[in-house]
Amino acid sequence: MSENSAPSSLDDIPLTTIDGVATTLADYAPVKLIVNVASRCGLAPQYEVLEQLQKTYGERGFTVLGFPSNQFLQELSGTEAIKEYCSTTWGVTFPMFDKVKVNGRSAHPLYSALTQTPDASGKAGRVAWNFEKFLVTPDGTVHRFRPSVQPDAPEIVSAIEAALPA
Repeated sequence: MSENSAPSSLDDIPLTTIDGVATTLADYAPVKLIVNVASRCGLAPQYEVLEQLQKTYGERGFTVLGFPSNQFLQELSGTEAIKEYCSTTWGVTFPMFDKVKVNGRSAHPLYSALTQTPDASGKAGRVAWNFEKFLVTPDGTVHRFRPSVQPDAPEIVSAIEAALPA
């Protein structure tokens, strides 16, 4: 994916919120951290760190966007259960979306586009696991961070801060 093609194509992809409302990325803050989440994953404590990023940078034009996925068989079955788990266990206030597939022929179009972006080691392609992170900046640049990279890792925080207005 070229940096120049990202804004219109990513912003125009139809999405559905966890409450069933049709939307697109264009409806959200200019700096977005898109994360495929799963409630029963050992990485679920990252929810707490994601929420802290939301609280720290939300007022400045940043948002975390959570996309539940059961592709790795670790997500709850119903949207109500996912919403309840996220809010009661981790205090999640950032936007959550309908469950999506992140890999394969039936991958959601958003993830088909995002996974073309290489990570820091230059590897593009399939989402490796739950809690893979894609930071989309206002100019359409996509930065990819693998699941083991904590949401508050210096490379993510510095990229967020560089993309936000002072």
